[in-house]
Amino acid sequence: MQIISDVLALIVAIEALFIMILEMFFSRTKMAQKAFDLSMEYLFTPETKISMANQGLYNGFIGVGIILTMFVLPQSIATFNLYLFIGFVVVAAIFGGLTANKKIIITQGLPAALALISLIITNNI
Repeated sequence: MQIISDVLALIVAIEALFIMILEMFFSRTKMAQKAFDLSMEYLFTPETKISMANQGLYNGFIGVGIILTMFVLPQSIATFNLYLFIGFVVVAAIFGGLTANKKIIITQGLPAALALISLIITNNI
């Protein structure tokens, strides 16, 4: 079960890093338009570019935090940190799904929720 938890946590981290790259560096592309369901006109406003870069930075923090937690921190601290970072993603996905785009609950929330459930089962909490 530990392997499943690790794989799911890595999926959450990789997705967060992918979103960071998309929001910070490729926010004015067709891929961003499709991923975020936004018009190209909106994506090309200066305010949008700044806002998306800021959001991307936070996604990057989450992704890097999960990876550092998994590969650098001792297990006694890592488990708590994984709950924290993956819990942040679950909460952000629920909030984003309710306020911005419902598909966020599935695209970001589902992998994070599965990772969180797997962590709970693996750690017998």
